[in-house]
Amino acid sequence: MARPLTTLRDMLGTIAQSYVTIVVVALLVGAAFAPIAWGTTSGPDGTVAVIELNSGINERVADEVIDDLREARENESINAVVLEVDSPGGGVTASESLYLAVERTAEEMPVVTSIQSVGASGGYYMSVPSDEIYVNPSSTVGSVGVRATYIDPPTRDEQITTGPDKAGGTKEQVKQQVEQMKQMFVGSVMEHRGDELELSETELSYAKTYTGVESVENGLTDEVGDTEVAIGAAADMAGLNDYETVEMDRDAMVSPLLGMESTADDSERGPDGHPQTYGDYGSVNTPAFLAVWGTVDGETVIETSRPSETPAPTTPATGGEAP
Repeated sequence: MARPLTTLRDMLGTIAQSYVTIVVVALLVGAAFAPIAWGTTSGPDGTVAVIELNSGINERVADEVIDDLREARENESINAVVLEVDSPGGGVTASESLYLAVERTAEEMPVVTSIQSVGASGGYYMSVPSDEIYVNPSSTVGSVGVRATYIDPPTRDEQITTGPDKAGGTKEQVKQQVEQMKQMFVGSVMEHRGDELELSETELSYAKTYTGVESVENGLTDEVGDTEVAIGAAADMAGLNDYETVEMDRDAMVSPLLGMESTADDSERGPDGHPQTYGDYGSVNTPAFLAVWGTVDGETVIETSRPSETPAPTTPATGGEAP
């Protein structure tokens, strides 16, 4: 009787040891795979970068935003960009540079613009290549056009030059240049927004501004919504279900274009106190080409003419005739 009991105890001990071994192995396997499973379900799918422009546009302001856009394109963790724009515009060249940088970025990832109080002239120009443009109901949008201020050079008989235009262009030549710049601005809007626009090219070239609601109705923008809505839209375009948002911070730069304070170094200012982006370059007077809505040194530059059935004038669209 003792022998069968001993055999039974041995069998039960073997079974118990095997069970403990199986449980230990299962726990070890679970511990090995648990971190991998957790890591694949808890982290965000990607990142939406928010880039802000909340001032008038000059070359230094444009360079800062262009650098942010370049960083977004080169950073593999960033999947989409939201531009938070609150700007009446500024210098034509700086605005064109921003337009081209936004266009390059939109070719590589979704770009959505959120217009705050103002997205006019150069501020709208830079927004045009975006996949979608969101506005607040009372935002000011539009002012598609260019203005120039002409400065009479010294008379030709006071100078010795190697060519008739070496002393500076004529007022008529400046008008022609402004017309070309206007056509480029209008053409860019038609290229990117033509399918949505309810405005004719003639109406567009009058540089009228619209409220956010009106801009959605006429196709200058897409939807009414704040920055949070724009971020969600950009994430959807990038195929992100779970994402994080990063704000690309930089030192505030406010353009002096509209009489605002600037942090530009004194060494970069001309005699009139403005950064050297247009106009007076020390002892050299040049035409000032502006894509701006608002006032400059107290002078009104907004175009108030209403579109009509007559062709658009060939003078600057945002400021009437160049003085």
